[in-house]
Formats: sequence, C-alpha cells, structure tokens
Amino acid sequence: MNIYVGNLSLKVTEDELRQAFVVFGQVVSVSIMNDRYIGSGQPRGYGFVGMPSKFQGEAAIAGLNRKTLKDRVIDVIEARPLSDITGNNPYDNRRDRRFSGRVRQRSG
Repeated sequence: MNIYVGNLSLKVTEDELRQAFVVFGQVVSVSIMNDRYIGSGQPRGYGFVGMPSKFQGEAAIAGLNRKTLKDRVIDVIEARPLSDITGNNPYDNRRDRRFSGRVRQRSG
C-alpha cells in the first residue's frame, strides 16, 4: 500500500518518517519529495511510505493521521495513482464529446 504523508516539517528525515511508520508494520520504502530537479534540493513538505499489506497501511493511517511529527500536524492518507492508465479518465470523455463532429446551432 502506498501512503501519502503531507504537511511534513522540512527538518524530518526519511529515517524519522520510517520510525514513525514501523510501529504499525513493515515499511518497504520511504521517500520525501524534494526540489532536486530545479536545483535547490530543499524538501517539499510531503512524502510517500510504502507498506506491503493494506491492513498495516490502514492501521498506520488511522494511527498517524493528524498526529504531530517534529512540531507539525501531519496528514496521512492512502496515495492515489498518478494517472488513470485504463483510459477511463472523465476529462478524456468530455474531450471526445467536444470533438464528436456535432455542430452547435444558434437559438434565435
């Protein structure tokens, strides 16, 4: 299960975040997002934690959401996928209707 952790203090390390989650089960991965692609490397205040089972992930979410970590109240929720690979994106459906070949007529 992939878990989003938001409102992180800029001083929190990946090891500290791992220690907060390991209480609820095995932690597979921890990554705190930063601005390395624009050159500063400064943390962005959010990250992701991977846990192997949904049961452990849900326990961690229930136990850590709205708790304090390094003087900040963190938000912990199940992470959403980056994109809809199946093609069932609602935006795509709207775009398809827009280009369906139908012509609008003025009412008058």
